[in-house]
Amino acid sequence: MQDLSFQHYLLGLFAVANNIPAIPIYLNLIQGLSPAERNKICNVASLAAFLTMIISMVTGMGILSFFGISVSAFRIAGGLLLLATGFSMMNSVKKSIKEAGANTLAKSISTAIIPIAIPLTTGAGTMSTVILFTQDMNHFQYLELKLLSAIVVMSVINYLAFRYAPKLVNLVGPTGMDVMTKIFGLITIALGVQFILTGLGGAFPKIL
Repeated sequence: MQDLSFQHYLLGLFAVANNIPAIPIYLNLIQGLSPAERNKICNVASLAAFLTMIISMVTGMGILSFFGISVSAFRIAGGLLLLATGFSMMNSVKKSIKEAGANTLAKSISTAIIPIAIPLTTGAGTMSTVILFTQDMNHFQYLELKLLSAIVVMSVINYLAFRYAPKLVNLVGPTGMDVMTKIFGLITIALGVQFILTGLGGAFPKIL
């Protein structure tokens, strides 16, 4: 069993479950909405991302067992996915979001779930990361509490980023957002490489 720290879990989630890629679409979505409606969209997007991580934590290993997928194989696959995600973030370019017409509240709530919460905030890379974090727990409650605490803290960070997104963009500017995305992309690549190395070590213990 690997005794991982709370900081390890939080840093891993911070790299793959931050909502920076979703902020441009989110800002476009809340245009023309009242403060109460904006708060509702923020709550829906944050809650959907939180539930995605919790469901991955609770059911992830069971799903792997059901399909007969080894943890080593999933680590390698998850690592490759994180590499692709990280390189995509490193090569990201600033895009302008075009207006799609007037947003109704129902349409905005739907958009807050997909694609803002899933997959822009918590996508396949996030789900893979959470599932792999749960692999070494073996029902040790103190490790489960560490991961759960990291998920809660990450969800609060995402909520605050959504809530204060207009001020955040004004503060750091488009260039600052681009730099932050690339930094998180580099961390994601490093996390993916570590997952692949661990998976290869589990699959070929005598070679590695």
